[in-house]
Amino acid sequence: MSFFTDDSYFTGPPLTDQMTAAAQARLGVRLPQSYIALLSERNGGVPERRCFPMKSATSWASDHIEITGLRGIGGEWGIDATEGLGSADMIMEWNYPDIGVVICEMPSAGHDTVMLDYRECGEEGEPAVAYVDEDRQIQQIARTFSEFVDGLVSCDAFQRPI
Repeated sequence: MSFFTDDSYFTGPPLTDQMTAAAQARLGVRLPQSYIALLSERNGGVPERRCFPMKSATSWASDHIEITGLRGIGGEWGIDATEGLGSADMIMEWNYPDIGVVICEMPSAGHDTVMLDYRECGEEGEPAVAYVDEDRQIQQIARTFSEFVDGLVSCDAFQRPI
């Protein structure tokens, strides 16, 4: 099964080494190799499996979060975009904690998000993945990006939020 659906929303131009290097320089962090490898197959988009089980309630539901897109590099939706949709602009606009890089779109359209969290590893380390809720509380949900991707499941397993 492919990670992404056929929907090209959130998909950027084909990823190059130069784009990756420029994004890392602009963001001031080393991106996880597993993230870059996934974007090499397709540079962002709508995932097939969009829900991540949670042990506690979130802004979204009592037992999970849902992502609507994984941001790539470059283009309008890239994490490094400079026209208001990049990670740095999202952090400023939505007052997210400055812990790393916004990597996901969510159904709330900005009220909560999923980020690469560099607080423990530093700019050159392997970041954890964190969920930031509407109150800007940070909850680590995966130790690595690979663990996050592996933990995504079909949303059919959950009751839709009201």
